[in-house]
Amino acid sequence: MFTKIAVFTVFLAGVSCMSIPYGRPAFFLEDQANLMNDDFEDQYFKYPQESVYPIHHNTRVRRQARGVVNTNPDGSTNIMAKLPLAGNDKNILSGIGSIGGLKEGGGYGSAAAGLALDNVNGHGLSLTGKHIPSFGDQLTAAGTANLFHNDNHDLSANAFATRSFPNNPVIPNFNTYGGGVDYMYNNKVGASLGMAHTDLFDRTDYSAMGKMNLFRNPTSSLDFNAGVSKSISPYMPSQSWQPSAGLSFSKYF
Repeated sequence: MFTKIAVFTVFLAGVSCMSIPYGRPAFFLEDQANLMNDDFEDQYFKYPQESVYPIHHNTRVRRQARGVVNTNPDGSTNIMAKLPLAGNDKNILSGIGSIGGLKEGGGYGSAAAGLALDNVNGHGLSLTGKHIPSFGDQLTAAGTANLFHNDNHDLSANAFATRSFPNNPVIPNFNTYGGGVDYMYNNKVGASLGMAHTDLFDRTDYSAMGKMNLFRNPTSSLDFNAGVSKSISPYMPSQSWQPSAGLSFSKYF
């Protein structure tokens, strides 16, 4: 199954030439196998600093190194960086890295590194390895296909497949796969729908999220995020939709 999903991911992301950043939604499984499929670096590197739109026709692919520091609702910090390695005016291969959930007293939630292939039409592929100290390691292949874009609207679809390698010997290695759609209106308001499924736990996670930009300039951004999520599994008691909300401040460099 993992091989089929990986092939599908490559197909989706290559719809219009080779591609790049992916924007899949976050899924949090609150059991011992805590999956953190929220490769947040691509949520920000998907857009150039001067614009919140993906790179599109008649625009050169950005070649300089980029980075962003942003905060989480719990007060921890995320640091992301992207370094172009090779490419041309249509496609560019970059190295990406991130540390998530940095706490003032020390410690971190996750560390990731990988490669991203960006296309001038807003499509993309990425392969990322992540280490989560309290859980283990993950390898994720992901892709995004831009479906529609003009001055006011941007719509894209994404898919991903993750192989998890838990530290706990009682838990076998397992796969999680899913996808979603992302929409942004007029640089200010966005929404996303997503789903992730893990066969090992017979668990499916759903999310519906919204985002409103409150302030933005070339070097910083303040956003309000809110949404609901729900997990379904025969091994869990019946669950209702759970709300969440928070502010996120990002500084670009």
